[in-house]
Amino acid sequence: MVQSTMPRVARKPLPRRDVSNLTLLASVHQVVLDRAQPQDRLAGVLAELASHGGVTAGAISVLRPDSQDLVIVAGQHLGASPPARFRAGHETTRQAIETAQAIVLPQVGTNGDVTFVCLPIAWEGDVIGALSLDVRRSFPGSTRDARELYSVVATMIASTVSRRRAELHHRPDASNNDTHIIARAAAMTPVFEMIDAVADSDATVLIRGESGTGKELVADAIHKLSPRRDGPFIKVNCAALATGVLESELFGHEPGAFTGASKLRIGRFEAASGGTIFLDEIGDFAPSVQVILLRILQQQTFERVGGIQTLRTNVRVVAATNRDLEGLMASNQFRQDLYYRLNVFPIHVPPLRERRADILLLANTFIERFATAFGKDVRRITSDAIDLLTAYHWPGNVRELENCIERATLLTRDHVIHAHHLPPTLQTAASSGTKAKGTLQATLDAVERELLVDALKDTRDDIAQAARKLGLTERQMELRVRHYGLQPDVERT
Repeated sequence: MVQSTMPRVARKPLPRRDVSNLTLLASVHQVVLDRAQPQDRLAGVLAELASHGGVTAGAISVLRPDSQDLVIVAGQHLGASPPARFRAGHETTRQAIETAQAIVLPQVGTNGDVTFVCLPIAWEGDVIGALSLDVRRSFPGSTRDARELYSVVATMIASTVSRRRAELHHRPDASNNDTHIIARAAAMTPVFEMIDAVADSDATVLIRGESGTGKELVADAIHKLSPRRDGPFIKVNCAALATGVLESELFGHEPGAFTGASKLRIGRFEAASGGTIFLDEIGDFAPSVQVILLRILQQQTFERVGGIQTLRTNVRVVAATNRDLEGLMASNQFRQDLYYRLNVFPIHVPPLRERRADILLLANTFIERFATAFGKDVRRITSDAIDLLTAYHWPGNVRELENCIERATLLTRDHVIHAHHLPPTLQTAASSGTKAKGTLQATLDAVERELLVDALKDTRDDIAQAARKLGLTERQMELRVRHYGLQPDVERT
């Protein structure tokens, strides 16, 4: 056996940072190969960046081919609404796309412990989007190392981003009128972006917001923009049903399951197969129903009430609530494990008082709708009425505004909605003609005179009794009656 006389060269191990980076790139490559849908690929890539690297939040934005608007098509750990630097239309993201240059902003975040990296994504010579990431400053290596690593990722996903962008050309975005969401206020921009980001997936969505803000419209938009759009969209108001009835409504029941159950009933989850089920007021679920819903979210299986056969479901769950789920968890009224299953992709719908730019737009839309429904010709709304609408705080949100406009449309007789057509809750002293006039002293004198007259009427002009009623001496009462020139016999008529 001939032994080699060549000296053996010891291999120098790669630095741990390089091994970690190679592992990350291999994982990203595998995600791109394994997942069929572009939306799933992009979401998977962001998940890999979050688990392997120093990424705390990320988003992939694309330029819509029809309008050149920026749309977030995938997001990771963005919370109820994306941080400002991730919102579509942010100047940093647009600048990175327009200049085709990476942008790095060090020391951002609450404690300055994050570096924001925004990388253009190019395909066939055109910049079509951007990869935006929050990277921990403690991430191994320099800022330049991070930028080079994530630039490679941007290149690896460019083809998938291009396909996702092409898909947008064939369906409207969430702000399109086809979704029935009427808004132009800046506060609604994150809502539209989050709808666009989640619509194409099957992720469970939890819509938060006050009563009357339009959470059902958001759920409807998610369904209409999803691949399930041709399937059923089943809505369930959980607060309107008693616990026993709710179980039967959601999961169905077998004959004889309870008194009055004479035949098989198909539940809402079965009826929604292939589509979306919207569970409104999810915070009102009884503990027994919470357990069944948790199983559905975890295993996609359930049994009808009174049945033993296990059924599988192919349903996307969108839930909504105006209640404080965190507080309910603290008081053991809502299961913590169910909360985390529902809170996969939260969307917060702002109250109407935070989107005042939409008040007149919504009012005009409701006027047109109710005028058509009632066969009335309403041509305009006065400036005084507009002032009342925009000054009011709208505790009932869009639903309250809709009711106000319906009332006003019914009341008008001259093709115009005036301030006095609006409910008393919206009226002010100036608009109702009850505003106090004159100086403070004149107003106080008028109030005092009115009290004196009322006391004299109640006591049939008995000065002594009227004085006791008002907490005055007879002398004080006589002086005031003389001062105001009151003639009881005259005032009483």
